[in-house]
Amino acid sequence: MRYAYYPGCSLHSTSREYDMSTQAVCQALGIELEEIEDWICCGASSGHMTSELMALALPVKNLVLAREMSLDTAVACAACYSRLKVANKVMSSNGNPRVPYVDEIVRTGGGGARPYRGEAKVKHLLEIVTDEYGLDTLRARVTRPLDGLRIAAYYGCLLVRPPEVTHFDDPEDPTTMERLIAALGAEPVDWPYKTECCGGSLALTRTNVVAKLCHDILEMAADEGAECIMVACPLCQSSLDLRQAQVNRRYGTDLHMPILYFTQLIGLALGMANKELGLNKLIVSPDSLFRAKALV
Repeated sequence: MRYAYYPGCSLHSTSREYDMSTQAVCQALGIELEEIEDWICCGASSGHMTSELMALALPVKNLVLAREMSLDTAVACAACYSRLKVANKVMSSNGNPRVPYVDEIVRTGGGGARPYRGEAKVKHLLEIVTDEYGLDTLRARVTRPLDGLRIAAYYGCLLVRPPEVTHFDDPEDPTTMERLIAALGAEPVDWPYKTECCGGSLALTRTNVVAKLCHDILEMAADEGAECIMVACPLCQSSLDLRQAQVNRRYGTDLHMPILYFTQLIGLALGMANKELGLNKLIVSPDSLFRAKALV
């Protein structure tokens, strides 16, 4: 299994632990990721709020590079996934007036002369692991089942919405992560906030709004008995992980909920070391939880 890998900005900067765990897990499972050479930012989330043409041209430039590799594109960041999927939908539509302008921007930016019409298939790494690699195959590779660990699956906004663009599970009640959690030997928590917004795009402009959204998500997960939250987006992870101290001060709570990438939990179940998975880089440490569950 081989894919053109688009890491996006976050995985090479603020969310390096996501990239670390992605690379480690994919290598262990035999999923080959070939990073797209000279990839650029996809524009999420500031780009698409500034210019419609730039919001399309940025991801299309990356998709043109992926097309040249003749491989499906693997994306780990849900925000990048959303922008690439939106670009594919627009560029493959007939009669959209923005398409020729985007073609021209990409061409003059070194994107080649051939127009792009959505040829590069875009898949989130979560889809690749659960649907293409397969949960039965993954289950057979588990050497350290996550027995007794209660995990709340958090999808956020961009994996599942808009459904006519992403085609990723049920937009209101997705179950992909829950099936993955069960395959790892853990217990998925049934809770109502798994597709609520964390306010990630407002992290620098409306911190009071982000704190309220994160508080509601974290408290709901705790109320339903979750011991940690599984995510598939660096924006969601940052919001829920970094904001807990602020949430506790503002709302008088005592939340200490580890926010873990799904790749980190897969790696843990495969017997990998915490440091290899970047677990030591998280703000809310999972160490005491893992010790209590005999997972270290």
